[in-house]
Amino acid sequence: MKPYLYLRGLRQMDHTVFSVENGQKTYWDPIFNNRLPYSSGQQVKRSILDAMVETMEDEKRAPITFNYQITSGKDGKDSLAQKEPWSPCDPLHADQLIGGWMRAQSSELTLKRRSPLSISAMRPLHPTLARTSEESLTFDRSENPSHNPVRVRNAEGELLSDEAVNEFLRSNTRSLPRRHWIPSDKVGSRAEGLFVYDVAIDLRRLFKVSTNRHDPELTEAKEAELREEGWIEKGEFLVCPADRREEIIPALAHALINWRITSNQSRTYSPQPTLAIAISDNANLLAAAIRADLREEGKKADPVLEKVRGAELYIALSAKGYVPGVMGSAEALANAEHDLTEQLKAFEYEV
Repeated sequence: MKPYLYLRGLRQMDHTVFSVENGQKTYWDPIFNNRLPYSSGQQVKRSILDAMVETMEDEKRAPITFNYQITSGKDGKDSLAQKEPWSPCDPLHADQLIGGWMRAQSSELTLKRRSPLSISAMRPLHPTLARTSEESLTFDRSENPSHNPVRVRNAEGELLSDEAVNEFLRSNTRSLPRRHWIPSDKVGSRAEGLFVYDVAIDLRRLFKVSTNRHDPELTEAKEAELREEGWIEKGEFLVCPADRREEIIPALAHALINWRITSNQSRTYSPQPTLAIAISDNANLLAAAIRADLREEGKKADPVLEKVRGAELYIALSAKGYVPGVMGSAEALANAEHDLTEQLKAFEYEV
């Protein structure tokens, strides 16, 4: 069995936001000259790890230590500065084992472990098959004005009485609606269209941590703890025990296919249905199985789902609404999850 597995997923988005802090992330496509929305690989990774942990019984995300330091300013007042958060660097936590870690502290060795998953940004299947849209909103309570009070202050900041407000409205021919207009520049853009994400799984490193002291992934104390927990020493690596792998593998397979963006739900919601999944040990085959073909006029592309030798393609029923001529199945995603689980189990991690 080859040491890498590759997965590509195709998803459909409706009027959603991938990012929260500064609105929808976008990038400029220089070929088709338009601005396109995307979700970063870091956000996709976080969402996959969230979905994996939620699937596992009695499992929680690893605890992160948030560091702050009190500093004295030039004016003599103390201020609170946020420092780098600390990861526990502990592969006993499933999200650390799969997600990797990095911790740098003064006067101590830097610990780092690259994740065995390489995860792309979720971006448009083709520049012509996704876009951002703008909208404005209205916060409206005009149907029950007596229940929603209005306060008016004069130029000096003094609160006016009801009589003064009514006199102002009469003399200036004005009204006081219970509606608040929120312009599009305050709302931000929304993403919609067909999007793909890619994941490369390094099976050689999936359940292994290095014991190399020249470039350490673990503290010596943690190495000793892992041995006590039954981790198997193979050369310069410690291998996760088989019973723990049996817990993590089904949850990881489920998460890779069924994850949802977990950091934008306060803004807007989209089911983000998965239309198709392709799995192979050859990344180039995935790009052929889930792709877009440019029309002859060169201004529009059509989504294509095509079975190619060397790649397994799983097409959901919902894909029939967006990709012409495909045959979908209600069990497609469940079959993809099962087959991915079996492939992850089949690798000889202890060799």
